[in-house]
Amino acid sequence: MPEAARPTISVPGTTSHTLGAGGQHEGALRYLKAGTGAPLVLLHTVRTQAEHFRALIPLVAGRFTVYALDLPGMGHSDIVPGASYDEPALRAGVERLLTGLDLEDVTLLGESMGAVLALTTAAGLPDRVRRVIAVNAYDFRGGIARSGLLARAVVTGVRAPGVGPVVAGIEPKAALRRILRGGLGDKSALREDYLAELLQVGRRPGYPVVARGVYRNLPSLIAARSRYREAKAPVHLVYGERDWSRPSDRQANKDLLTDAAFTQVPGAGHFIALERPDVLADILAK
Repeated sequence: MPEAARPTISVPGTTSHTLGAGGQHEGALRYLKAGTGAPLVLLHTVRTQAEHFRALIPLVAGRFTVYALDLPGMGHSDIVPGASYDEPALRAGVERLLTGLDLEDVTLLGESMGAVLALTTAAGLPDRVRRVIAVNAYDFRGGIARSGLLARAVVTGVRAPGVGPVVAGIEPKAALRRILRGGLGDKSALREDYLAELLQVGRRPGYPVVARGVYRNLPSLIAARSRYREAKAPVHLVYGERDWSRPSDRQANKDLLTDAAFTQVPGAGHFIALERPDVLADILAK
């Protein structure tokens, strides 16, 4: 990994690893590993990376071998020209981690986009997945645009034809801070060193293409709900009380997954792994 591409923050107890490239548009995947025990795979949110779970990993590493993945093209995973960032392509990266490392009896915990991928990966690899914790599933119209007027303007601009690539390449620190804080009940949970790391990743060559691809493929995450019922593993749905999803969005998934456990976290927003990692650790301990 070139010096300029190295993460600027570290998570105590973790080591950084790379899973080699797959097919033509499947670049190398970077992941953090920590702990001992049955495998726990952590899947991050839109516009973040493995360090999103920096506060959760130390809480669970005594019980699990933790694998926190940088999804394809994100964080410090390879950016491959011509790659897709729709749900099937992102899920293929998760499946490649599980099969490439031959992980079995896996607990999948995903937040936001990662929650959708946890559910669809469980559907695709039922013999490897034993449990799913889906946190604030990002499978509803609008998504991060519900964070506020600024987020709505930025996402609309990024997705627009013509000017989209230009808008995606412009990411002022103050704007990213405001958008991400819009997904938090406790605004102080967004630490400045993490924000700086996200901004560095956003300056990687080709990253604006990734960001645009992710935002433009929200319909594929919504469509992926059709696969949720195929998941054979027990599912626990977790929502922040102040998540961008509406009560009707949450009820729709409760109706779809009738046997799923359900937890709503008082006062929390979209990024529960940042502001209430203790709640997720407690759920994992059950």
